Amino acid sequence: MHVHILGICGTFMGGVAVLARAAGHRVTGSDKNVYPPMSTQLQALDIELTEGYDAAQLDPAPDVVIVGNVMTRGQPVIEALLERSIPYASGPEWLSREVLRDRWVLAVAGTHGKTTTSSILAWILEYANLAPGFLIGGVPSNFDSSARLGGAPFFVIEADEYDTAFFDKRAKFVHYRPRTLILNNLEFDHADIYPDLAAIERQFHHLVRIVPGSGCIVHNAAEPNLDAVLAMGCWTPRAGFSSVRGADAAWSLQVDDGGDFSVFDVVHLGKVVGTVEWSMMGGHNAANALAAIAAAHHAGVPTGAAIEALTQFKGIRRRMELRGVAAGVKVYDDFAHHPTAIATTLDGLRRSVGAERIVAVLEPRSATMRLGVHRETLAPSLELADEVWLFAPPDLGWDAAAVVRGLGERGHLANDVESLVTSLAGRLRARDHVLIMSNGGFGGLHGKLLAALESRETAAMTRRS
Repeated sequence: MHVHILGICGTFMGGVAVLARAAGHRVTGSDKNVYPPMSTQLQALDIELTEGYDAAQLDPAPDVVIVGNVMTRGQPVIEALLERSIPYASGPEWLSREVLRDRWVLAVAGTHGKTTTSSILAWILEYANLAPGFLIGGVPSNFDSSARLGGAPFFVIEADEYDTAFFDKRAKFVHYRPRTLILNNLEFDHADIYPDLAAIERQFHHLVRIVPGSGCIVHNAAEPNLDAVLAMGCWTPRAGFSSVRGADAAWSLQVDDGGDFSVFDVVHLGKVVGTVEWSMMGGHNAANALAAIAAAHHAGVPTGAAIEALTQFKGIRRRMELRGVAAGVKVYDDFAHHPTAIATTLDGLRRSVGAERIVAVLEPRSATMRLGVHRETLAPSLELADEVWLFAPPDLGWDAAAVVRGLGERGHLANDVESLVTSLAGRLRARDHVLIMSNGGFGGLHGKLLAALESRETAAMTRRS
């Protein structure tokens, strides 16, 4: 079968392409920004790529066209697709029908932590020799891809609440029909899709309604918004988890006061069942690990084996990823783009580095950020940083300077990447930790900053000699 994918270079659609190719289909695709690394990854799989959305790419007609949610009416390829009555489906619909139909689906939903929790869960199942399939919105370092067909029955999927396609405005995750469902947390996000928190809660309840009675809903017991979702009706056994002391949860943790959560005890039904010692840090990641352990437990993985797997978990790219060290300065890349995620990421780093300086650099790039929804809570979320740089391009749409003023002397504003690199390189000193947060490429800031710091160090050495 010839499968053609529109919007193929997105993380999700690129993963669908990998799965379709592994299933034996001929796969082609198009996007308006066809560039590495996704383009080279897809070409390595013999997937032919087309730049742009011209109607000619439908000649000859594919057997089915998978339509990404970046596609809209009015684009030439979409108008030709509809006029010619070529069979089409959204990515989640095709995935449900062709890949997930006979699988034990373990879905991870929530505003934060989906990628990390999905990656941890897939690795636990892999470590237990269960060879799971997976589709994750990032690249887990324990695997060489964000997607794998795997062997029956288990399939781990990052369950996104964003809308499905221009012709299907339901959340993506209602297509996945999980048997094991993780609900990590729930806050207002995706302001370009949902008018308020209640609308998102309703979508989450649509997901809860399709989990079978023999399944399990692993939910954050310290999250009141999830309580509201479950109060709408739940027909599935639940297993609560929490990293908050005193919460009524089947799964919890114990950590030394002031600890960075790189070591913590796992508590199940009031008893310590093991100790996790791993390379990750932060209470949010410990909570992600608890959720994954509980979900794997429902799939039959002994808790001891899950804890052992975590000792070999290598993390995820773009999640507190150390991109390099130059002039004694450590530069990290992180995907955080919501105030809660920003605050928890900074908390984890602060616990790890102690009193050493943290310089936070934030690009408000997500649709919700660009709409200014979080501008009132942005400054408080950056409290643990010693210095903050907020990137505000001319088309941002709201007054970023007001946020910077709320940060006092710690706050700085930058309007372009080049001047930001110059300013940062001039102020940073050895033993600083630069945390760059964006859900995009940030104009190559990470590499440019490291290069500038290396040049500064070379120049200093030359002067000394």
